[in-house]
Amino acid sequence: MAVMDDEGVNPGYGRQVGERLRLIRRQKRLSLQEVESQSEQEFKASVLGAYERGERAISVPRLQRLAQFYRVPVDQLLPYDEDGPPLDEEGRRGDPDIGAKLDLTRLEKLGGPEAETLTRYLKMIQVQRQDFNGRVLTIRRDDMRAIAAILGVTEESAAARLDDLGLKLA
Repeated sequence: MAVMDDEGVNPGYGRQVGERLRLIRRQKRLSLQEVESQSEQEFKASVLGAYERGERAISVPRLQRLAQFYRVPVDQLLPYDEDGPPLDEEGRRGDPDIGAKLDLTRLEKLGGPEAETLTRYLKMIQVQRQDFNGRVLTIRRDDMRAIAAILGVTEESAAARLDDLGLKLA
């Protein structure tokens, strides 16, 4: 159980929020100075650095603006609680058997029309999510329907087919 301060807040939570902010910024391959410049000084490098180190608390409106700047949902800037990933819009936790982490470097080595179509679809997802790390892509529950169609399998067996292709990471 987490230790709480007098107001019932986990004092390490600010640090955890900062770690998420830094992780997202780095995933976008932006320096603190680049964020300051590209945001037209809305997010000063020194202030954003203080948020990331957990030295300064970020307000909800600023968190929302930062999420818009990074083009990510606000909840992605917040750490997961002790129960794991946040609930989805239907009140369910993520199910690792429905979504998957895919090895994009392995996909590059596969040939054939199936791999080419899957590559195009996953590149579209990367653009939509602004996720350009290029090595691993976490696909969501909703993506599996399209992937199943690309692979010519049922939605229930899509994860197994990805595994057979050597694309699904543990």
